[in-house]
Amino acid sequence: MDMNEYQHKPAVEIVGRAAAEIDQGLRQYMISVFNYMGAGLLVTALVAYLFANVPALYGLLYNPATHGMTALGWIVTFAPLILIFGFNYVAANKSLLMTQSIFWLFSALMGASLSWICLAYTGHSITRVFLITAGTFGAMSIYGYTTDRDLTKIGSFLFMGLIGLIIASIVNIFMQSTALYWALSYIGVVIFVGLTAFDVQRIKQMYYYSNEAAARYAISGALSLYLDFINLFLYLLRIFGDRR
Repeated sequence: MDMNEYQHKPAVEIVGRAAAEIDQGLRQYMISVFNYMGAGLLVTALVAYLFANVPALYGLLYNPATHGMTALGWIVTFAPLILIFGFNYVAANKSLLMTQSIFWLFSALMGASLSWICLAYTGHSITRVFLITAGTFGAMSIYGYTTDRDLTKIGSFLFMGLIGLIIASIVNIFMQSTALYWALSYIGVVIFVGLTAFDVQRIKQMYYYSNEAAARYAISGALSLYLDFINLFLYLLRIFGDRR
């Protein structure tokens, strides 16, 4: 807005118009975040389907003779974890194009590493759990976006719970406790339901810190919500999924 235009308008109208411009910018920013997240999930689903149903691709990750993973399969499994650690550095120091490339690469690798889901669970139950996840995620996203309550303390508590969940899950790999498996599944659902609302509020607040970095923040925010969705889906699948 031109400065001469400001000089000839009442203060209330100026503030109101500035607030409207910010609100419009925030709306576009949040749409961008969810567009990135949705596109990332689409890439993951497509890649997972291809690796589970195309024999040539399946053979790259899994050895039918031993019913185990190949060397490349193990690399693909741990590659997304490595990218997560490097993503924040890339987002802060590299170009927007590089940040986008890492996000798409991460989404594709996650799809390859999660292709086992298509083999372990029926297609009907995968679809059902996906819809449950989408509905739950959507409801918590709306809550996180609209609530005036500060979710920072809850987010910190949930993050500590997430660390405990990871440690307990590693321990249960060796214990093979069925009771602990189910307990961790339900705890995981609670944690990622809460983190969804917290992350949406946090992403919304990030917009006000630096409008110039909104594009980068949108991708970083999309990755956070992508991980919330994927983990919520996986824990719900453990509870409600029908194995083949």
